[in-house]
Amino acid sequence: MAFARLPAAENADAAPRVEALGIMPVRRKYDRLEPSFKVFYELMARRVQEILLISTPYDAFIMEEDGRLAGRIIHEYRGLNLTRPPRISWVSGPREALQMLSENPFDLVISVARREDMPPAQLCSEISMHYPQVPICFLSHQTAPFQNGEAETYCREVGRRFVWLGNTDLLLALVKSTEDRWNVDFDTRAAGVRVILLVEDSPLYLSSLLPFIYKEIVRQTQLVMDESLNEEHRILRMRGRPKILLAGSFESALALYRRFAPFMLTVLCDARFSMGAGLNKEAGIDLLAAIQKDNPELPLLLFSSEPGNRSKAEALGVRFIDKNSSALHQELREFFIRSLGFEEFVFRFPDGREVARAATLRSMAQVLDTIPDASIEYHARREDFSTWMMARMEIELAQSLRAVKVTDFASLPELRSFIRDAILTQRQERQRGVVVDVGTSYDPTAEFARIGRGSLGGKARGLAFLAALLKNAPDVGLKYPNVDIRIPRTMVLTTECFDAFLKQNNLPPDSVAAMADPDIEHAFTAAVFPEEMALKLASFLASAVGPLAVRSSSLHEDAQAQPSAGIYKTVMIPNQHPNTQVRLTRLLHAVQRVYASTYFASSRAFAGRSPYRTEEDRMAVLIQPVVGQTVESRHYPAISGLAQSYNFYPVAYMKPEEGIVHIALGLGRAIVEGWPCLRFSPRYPQLLPQIDSLSKVLENAQRSFFALKLPPQPESEPADVDALLEVCSVDDMAHHPAVRLLSSTYVEADQRIRDTGTLPGRKLITFASVLKHDLFPLAEVVTDLLDMGQRGMGCPVEIEFAVDPPPTGSGPYVFWLLQIRPMAKREQSLPVTVSAADERRAFCFSRQALGNGSQQNIQDLLLVPPERFDPDRTKDIAAQIAHLNRIIARQGRRYVLIGPGRWGSADHRLGIPVTWNDISAVAAIVETTAANLNADPSQGSHFFHNIATLGIGYLTVAARGGGWIDWDRLMALAPQNETRFVRHVTLEKGLVVKIDGKSSAGVLMWAE
Repeated sequence: MAFARLPAAENADAAPRVEALGIMPVRRKYDRLEPSFKVFYELMARRVQEILLISTPYDAFIMEEDGRLAGRIIHEYRGLNLTRPPRISWVSGPREALQMLSENPFDLVISVARREDMPPAQLCSEISMHYPQVPICFLSHQTAPFQNGEAETYCREVGRRFVWLGNTDLLLALVKSTEDRWNVDFDTRAAGVRVILLVEDSPLYLSSLLPFIYKEIVRQTQLVMDESLNEEHRILRMRGRPKILLAGSFESALALYRRFAPFMLTVLCDARFSMGAGLNKEAGIDLLAAIQKDNPELPLLLFSSEPGNRSKAEALGVRFIDKNSSALHQELREFFIRSLGFEEFVFRFPDGREVARAATLRSMAQVLDTIPDASIEYHARREDFSTWMMARMEIELAQSLRAVKVTDFASLPELRSFIRDAILTQRQERQRGVVVDVGTSYDPTAEFARIGRGSLGGKARGLAFLAALLKNAPDVGLKYPNVDIRIPRTMVLTTECFDAFLKQNNLPPDSVAAMADPDIEHAFTAAVFPEEMALKLASFLASAVGPLAVRSSSLHEDAQAQPSAGIYKTVMIPNQHPNTQVRLTRLLHAVQRVYASTYFASSRAFAGRSPYRTEEDRMAVLIQPVVGQTVESRHYPAISGLAQSYNFYPVAYMKPEEGIVHIALGLGRAIVEGWPCLRFSPRYPQLLPQIDSLSKVLENAQRSFFALKLPPQPESEPADVDALLEVCSVDDMAHHPAVRLLSSTYVEADQRIRDTGTLPGRKLITFASVLKHDLFPLAEVVTDLLDMGQRGMGCPVEIEFAVDPPPTGSGPYVFWLLQIRPMAKREQSLPVTVSAADERRAFCFSRQALGNGSQQNIQDLLLVPPERFDPDRTKDIAAQIAHLNRIIARQGRRYVLIGPGRWGSADHRLGIPVTWNDISAVAAIVETTAANLNADPSQGSHFFHNIATLGIGYLTVAARGGGWIDWDRLMALAPQNETRFVRHVTLEKGLVVKIDGKSSAGVLMWAE
């Protein structure tokens, strides 16, 4: 067979086990459903795959042509996301059936035979004797009981008889019933799946009731699926539907109840059936009485063809239905609605007048505040709330509501609040770590939602993975009671939205890529956004007011093989305008700008050095609140950070695998663009070489920070949102709470640094309150999250984060997780050794080299000589490098770039602000020092990350690091081209770059 069989469940009519009646405690481990729903993929593991149908040609024709049996089975299996529906093999006679069974494995035999060559009981008995593992369902055309002992023989040998009146719903019910019997043991234990026990021995009524009950369950499941979070959750709802178990005697029914009591949803019971040695007309009443004594809250139903049993049912306190009623099915449906909570919840007054309806948990929570106290009390006393929850598979929520009584609350408003808060808490917990599909409207309780069925893109994938890691590692949060570790509320426009946008506006990638950047952005922002997606974003904005970050999440971004960073655009918008349509227009404009950046020159330049093609890339977009607090119209987080689990430049007794953390006051742009920030090892947070003396603090402490400047009046939001990003002076903002919290004060009279921001004097961002005085455990939290992320991804990782203090001064600090990506640490698969002989031949040597490998025959050098370097002209230097880069690139050559300071830094005081488009042909980079420049090596910037990603060697040459460069030899070379600041040298024999990734030693030497 194509599936793994679980141990078969015991036969429904097995002898009762000898044990006392009893139920489990209310709180059970199997009622705490796994929020990610992964367990539900294991449900219904054993399926009916091969069905042998034994019938006359006429019955087979009726089943297929009139009832469309095969098509309906296939449709149902597709709804369960199962790839292989059952295959039906048809034979017309007993001998053919036995022959087929001997040659092929079958999971179910359905016999509708009415042939004279072998009585039906004999055929089924013959099959059962030779193939005892195969369940058999015999469908008889006669409604009257068997005669001459045939029924007794059949039931003893086989099991059950059904009445076939041409209703193919019965055949579907038989398949489902067989699968329920197989899977009920595992599914109840694994996921707390509910059980309906049907006790009936009449083939006629059983054949009528069983398909009807299954149809009602499917109807209810479809209603519940409307509230499903995503496709995975929809599968959950289908596979987690209640099981229906059949019993035909008192003993078998009692055994099944005992076995599945903790999971029982209801018991539907006939009055007359076998009990002990024979039929007992009150067997059903005795059974329900025993069950009710054990579990008084379980909904029970007695149905009987004897109207006199109604009074007995009423005396017992259970519902009654007359089997002779012409509205039998309708009355049973009413029982499901009233007693089991199927369909909508109807709020009523005690006199029956309707107040309101709720179809979902979300609508229930929304409408509760409008319901009169009398209705709340009426339903609470009747346990209607918990019953409705149970019918929706909200088991833990149902039990929490059932565990309290109206008398437990001081007032009805308190009871109302308890119910509403319980629903909201359950919905929020259910959605933690789950990517929720946005339907017609956005659910503001969703932590992570998406529009479209395409890919989330690399950045959003990483964030979703972080959410799942946090959900599955609750101990991390419990370990730090004064820190709330969260992920910002996230909305993702999947790559399907990007594809639809391009198609609707006729923007083919090959044509767009040939345009200049301004033309690309104009074409995209002038385009029309797909209406369906725009409406869903409008729904999102209804509950999302305040600054938003619209971030790229391209298909290849943060990929395991070559994770890129900072290549595409991020747009921040104030999102405060009172008119939602205005806010939507500006949000769509921001999304379109991110879309356009897919094809910008810098993106194409990076793609040219990677295995990816720009035309193959597809862009998802991540929309999140800009975390932080607003002070005097400036919005920013107290701390932004980037943590790496591998440190390329350890100092003192640090080890590379202990990682490194970069933190800055304000928005994280300061870190990723290479502005001044503080670096520390999370293992040794007080080892701070940057600020370990007064002079270093005065020189290296952060002097400015990035913030989003919000317009004083929401109506006055500018069209150019890029102008809202402001560089703020620490001294000017010294009165801001975050600045005061994280700064120290330079007391000039004492020539001392005091670890407080409340004294008068120059403010210096030292983070002493956090790293030295343990205001909150930043280093410990980062260490745990890096370890968790590295284990989860199986490689070194980078995590971007932000931290906000409690707004009122009391409460937990909020640690925001913003992104995780694989760290660009090159594999040292090829052994490369930098020998003493190599060092002697070299004109440049570094003990702080990033990369691993050897590059031969590089014939070009671009040099920025120290004496020509001017920190006030770094933008001009970058432009001259870009000009020479284009000349070399057109010739299909590579070059080594050598010059002072941090390459790619946005701070002109620290280095030359080249972009990827400026150095697209670079083979290796050397970072040197200059007398008029003091910049420590940076490894937290996006530029540095992408260098490592592309395998571009990066050598840092500093005297204190044991490195050197022979400028005299380099300057003696004749230039091919020369500008004010840059020399281009072409070498006849070329040069060699060698980097030993294990020792971090690197050399540049002349080719032999």
